[in-house]
Amino acid sequence: MTRNDSVGDGRVGGVSADDSDGVSADDSGGMSADDSAVASRAASSIPSYRELPELGDLGVRHSRGVLPPAEGTLSFIARAGVVAAAQTVSAGIPIPLNLAVDAFDPPLFGRAPLTHRVIEASRNDAEDIVDAFNPQASSQLDGLAHVRAREHGYYDGSTDLASAGDALGMQHWATRGIVARGVLLDLPRYWAARGRPVDPFEGIGITPDDLESVAAAQGVDLQPGDVLLVRTEWAARYLESPAAKRAAVAGWTGLVASEEMAEFLWNRRVALVGSDNPAVENGPGDPAIGSLHRRLLPSLGLSLFELLDLEVLAERCAELGRWQFLFVSVPLNLHGAVSSPANAMAVL
Repeated sequence: MTRNDSVGDGRVGGVSADDSDGVSADDSGGMSADDSAVASRAASSIPSYRELPELGDLGVRHSRGVLPPAEGTLSFIARAGVVAAAQTVSAGIPIPLNLAVDAFDPPLFGRAPLTHRVIEASRNDAEDIVDAFNPQASSQLDGLAHVRAREHGYYDGSTDLASAGDALGMQHWATRGIVARGVLLDLPRYWAARGRPVDPFEGIGITPDDLESVAAAQGVDLQPGDVLLVRTEWAARYLESPAAKRAAVAGWTGLVASEEMAEFLWNRRVALVGSDNPAVENGPGDPAIGSLHRRLLPSLGLSLFELLDLEVLAERCAELGRWQFLFVSVPLNLHGAVSSPANAMAVL
């Protein structure tokens, strides 16, 4: 996403952005007593969105104290859900969901490009040296320390980045891994079948009703602990465009940033949400609606995959006539990191 509180309104083409079954891990990969108690409570008595308290005067509701801070909504993924997800594999088709780490040239939002060189470490060995690498320059996973809610801080309540990195950094997710049932909702295919193709650069806000309609048309139901992926075709269309057109792109279709969307995702117990656009939510953002990143990351503990490659997955799902699959991601094990390359794969 952008570096502002809400999705930025500048061009993206290279410019800067002015259950006992629940698994909860600490740094060593084990579950603390406190987190175990919270996870058990979360499995049996998670409040609905409207029962959650408001976070100060920001106009957002929060789940702080409801879920384990380092896990957030990943704690919705029950062990039984992982077993069920594995049973969706029938064709034996692995599909990586990651674009090349240097796919965006230049990277969006003014982020630094990858600097990579290969050296001859000895007469018989070569090694890679990466001098500069922004994990958010391509397919990425936002960590819970990526966005704060102004004076209310990060999801664990800390207000300084170093503390948030310790409590919420990507090391926690790297040591647990992410395995769940994935569900793909293919908006362009749905819209085209109804004679109203949508330009992914138009910035349309996808509503909860839209998601419900596509899910019904595809014959798939969202279940607690699902990883929800939403295809808009943005990344594919952007990357195939000439440089001049990419530089002029100023918008992307995505989830509307409204409270209704946050309510939908929370009440459906979505573990993670992802898309093939720059921010999951649509852009440019509307200050009157607010920021979905703020509603999700520091408030609900729900994280986002961005700039995923969903094209092959969409084609295969359409061919097989099913839209659920085993989803796997292994985040970067870097203490204090606020993001990671997506490192994501679907298995059909």
